[in-house]
Amino acid sequence: MNGSISLPHEERCAFCDYLSGNRPYTVLWREKRVAVLVTREQRGVGHVLVIPTRHIPTLLDLADWEARDLMIAIRDAARTIDLTFERPGIAVWQNNGKSARQAIPHLHFHVAGTLPGGGTDFSEVDELAVELTDEIGRTLAPSVPPRPEVQRRVTARLT
Repeated sequence: MNGSISLPHEERCAFCDYLSGNRPYTVLWREKRVAVLVTREQRGVGHVLVIPTRHIPTLLDLADWEARDLMIAIRDAARTIDLTFERPGIAVWQNNGKSARQAIPHLHFHVAGTLPGGGTDFSEVDELAVELTDEIGRTLAPSVPPRPEVQRRVTARLT
């Protein structure tokens, strides 16, 4: 469904591997349709990725029935970062296709608190060890808002 959008090539989807437990990653919370991961490339304060649990290449491929839960999770991720780190701003961004710098062909939204000087860091950043992202997850976990109707499971730990 992504039409003319050229996607990055991957033998296996990294996000699907993270969700299945085949590769280590810090999952802050998981619901039936959505998961929130603490990214190893921290471009802002408390930077997380909000992804659908079903493999979806781009925003253009997102079904209506998934969009609501995804947007609520994005909002709740922003609230979690705000409550935890009290940043003066929250950045949310999403890319579709190689020319837009989508690195993994699985729909994902970035949510991060702004840096002390403002904005977020789009330069090359060091990849953090999972022990450090686990620590960020444990810091964020107490501020995750409950959403009992979808059985949100806050893990804040490595999968």
